[in-house]
Amino acid sequence: MIFSFLTSRFFLVFLFPFMLGISTVFSFQPFNLSYINFFIIPALFLVTTYVQKKSKNIYRKKPYLLNIFLIGYVFGFGFFLTGTSWISNSLTFDDNFKFLIPISIIVLPLLLGIFFGLGNLIVGPFLKNNFISILLFSSSLAIMDFVRAKIFTGFPWNLWAYTWSWTPDMLQLLPIIGFFAFNFFCIIIFCSPLLLFFKNKFSLTIFIFFGIIFFGNYIYGSSVIKKNNNYLEQSKLTPENSIFTKIVSPNFDIKFNLSNRDVNENILKLIKYSAPDKNKRTLFVWPEGVFTGFNIEQIKQYKFLFEKAFSDNHLILFGVNSLVEGEDKNQIFNSLVIINNKFEILFKYDKLKLVPFGEFLPFENILSNNLGLKKITEGYGSFSKGKKRKVFLLDNLKLFPLICYEIIFPALTQTQDLKNVIVNISEDAWFGETSGPDQHFAKAIFRSIENNVFLIRSANKGFSAFIDNKGIVKKMLSPNETGVIELNVPFTNNAQVKYKIDLIFFVLLFTCFLSFLIFNKNENR
Repeated sequence: MIFSFLTSRFFLVFLFPFMLGISTVFSFQPFNLSYINFFIIPALFLVTTYVQKKSKNIYRKKPYLLNIFLIGYVFGFGFFLTGTSWISNSLTFDDNFKFLIPISIIVLPLLLGIFFGLGNLIVGPFLKNNFISILLFSSSLAIMDFVRAKIFTGFPWNLWAYTWSWTPDMLQLLPIIGFFAFNFFCIIIFCSPLLLFFKNKFSLTIFIFFGIIFFGNYIYGSSVIKKNNNYLEQSKLTPENSIFTKIVSPNFDIKFNLSNRDVNENILKLIKYSAPDKNKRTLFVWPEGVFTGFNIEQIKQYKFLFEKAFSDNHLILFGVNSLVEGEDKNQIFNSLVIINNKFEILFKYDKLKLVPFGEFLPFENILSNNLGLKKITEGYGSFSKGKKRKVFLLDNLKLFPLICYEIIFPALTQTQDLKNVIVNISEDAWFGETSGPDQHFAKAIFRSIENNVFLIRSANKGFSAFIDNKGIVKKMLSPNETGVIELNVPFTNNAQVKYKIDLIFFVLLFTCFLSFLIFNKNENR
């Protein structure tokens, strides 16, 4: 009876893939149980090949291709059901959005699950229990991750590579082969235990080969980190090749319709936490969202507080709305600004990657005018998208800005703009006590390694940290921790970083597909 249940269509096509999908959340932060993927992904492969083989007899009354699609789709539904559940927390701050909570929990995973379903549908009919099928199966997962990261506005959240965020030793290939090629590499490694189930005489040899590559990559990464640590310890940091930085984490609650008194109190608290030394050259980094609903011109009325607390030696970086008036309509941007003690704006960057529904409404004319919806953040109108990427230049400092959600996009930092420091400001209070802040922070570790630069992150109710150029967290404040951390941040040279990253990924994909075609042709002969 148990055997008949375990081989039934309900268990193999629906229940088992769903259980596998929801289990994947434990491989990401904050759980970091990466090694369960050595079971989950091979199990998905084996259940696909088993159902593919049996569909024409045991399940012959059911559509053959539909079974293969459903295995991937149900797995994907479970994957996103647990992996993106934190999104629903952002809908709890405004009563007008609470009716959308079931949609964010159920409908969004149902839509995103299509990526896994399509990937399985495309390659599932060709899979067999052999090594070349592992490459084909891994290719389908990798290319669907790539498409998910690019299509529409893109959502590269919880790709398989991020399961290794807790061990930078595994990640040092990133600047060499790029994020998506590394993600492909991770999927193949996770699939390698399948070789132990195949009867091919070369399977064990290939498995040992993959084992050598896996541990060799770890050894390589450890040596890179050790060499970098020695370099950083021996480097003499001077004002010319570093900048003393203070990250402030104020732990403010999200509050709409701030009054002038609220803003005044927030500024005084930020200044108190910053504890500026007027004689010390310092960059102060405050998070996004500390002046919700106010634009930069409105904050200028408090410039006397900045003049009193700060000196000519200080730069203050924070997130704020900015307003650009036009003949037809006014544009509001989510901006990062750097000011001096006189409240003169030295630099302004307008966010390029806006959060759908959070910062702008897709199909706004329909959703807003006809259905009465608005963006989740304060205010009714959508934010406008920034026009171009900017780098803040001051003496030898080349500061590359990223606002909140932008940190999850590898492509945003893969530009030819010279940079020696990345700054990411964020408002993570939207995530509440979920896994959202942990998963968000993991992405920052990857961006620092990819670009070989220190990353400065200030997040309200999230992880604020200094991350070195090899992904090592030097200092950190946890969510709900109020305080300040400081570090003399060195300017690292990222001239050796290559930017034809996606090309390497596609070369690997092409090689796998070509190998499959050649193998299939020879097998048919």
